[in-house]
Amino acid sequence: MSVKIENITKLYGQQKALDTVSFEVNTSQVVGFLGPNGAGKSTMMKIITCFIPQTDGNASVCGFDVTEQPMEVKKKVGYLPENNPLYLDMYVKEYLGFIAGIHHLNGTADKRINEMIEMTGLQVEHKKKIGALSKGFRQRVGLAQALIHNPEVLILDEPTSGLDPNQLVEIRNLIKEIGKTKTIILSTHIMQEVKAICDRVIIINKGKIVADDSAAVLQQKTSSGNAVLVEFDQSTSMQKLESINGVSKAEHIKDTIWRITAEGEQDIRSSIFQFAVQNNLAVLSMNKEEHSLEEAFQQLTQGKL
Repeated sequence: MSVKIENITKLYGQQKALDTVSFEVNTSQVVGFLGPNGAGKSTMMKIITCFIPQTDGNASVCGFDVTEQPMEVKKKVGYLPENNPLYLDMYVKEYLGFIAGIHHLNGTADKRINEMIEMTGLQVEHKKKIGALSKGFRQRVGLAQALIHNPEVLILDEPTSGLDPNQLVEIRNLIKEIGKTKTIILSTHIMQEVKAICDRVIIINKGKIVADDSAAVLQQKTSSGNAVLVEFDQSTSMQKLESINGVSKAEHIKDTIWRITAEGEQDIRSSIFQFAVQNNLAVLSMNKEEHSLEEAFQQLTQGKL
């Protein structure tokens, strides 16, 4: 078990930022840690990385307790915080050398720095001062420093913030590749990113976990009704469609497109095909209607479930 969180509570005065939160994350798993602003995401990440202590509960990384063995935890963790603090007056390679020294890489430092520059796409910019870089390239520097000591666990808070579309795809692919051998917990507000790279989604709201599953399952769970969007090659009637076995409702969308809702959870697609054959209709397209991850997130964090 790479990361184990047991009943973590964090108080800031009278405000409860985290309320008895528990979860576990295994090796080679990329977990999206989602929630609205102020939900407790960054607080949890700071506890896992030993930046702040919890008020109550236990947290461990690779078997090391964050309170009792913080130095061992820090050896195992790479951390890219949301605001990505960097020394802007240092050159990229100089900064990575400084970070390598902190981790006592010694004889392997130069090799590792060059590997990180190549891995994060900093070849063109590595001779510049960090202050002269765009926000996207600063994010790459932050990711390079988080990876330089080859940690077993990566904690990434908004890792693709400020990247252009091309850079975003490159960093997503990099995170996905790294996730094959490391544990990654990342927070983001970009739902496409979650669907693209995360094996699992944990959603936190007001300091409590409200969902923990794959993105696909969360979308399925939060979908209301069991509907199919169908396009025929010619017109038909609502009365005929609602006479199909297992159909509770048919809604005309436009032209020859219909939303057909099933009774309960049964799959009515084969029945629709049979109906089409019997009525000399061709089915041009047919898709099960699903909620987007954005809609699922809104339902779970706005108390609509």
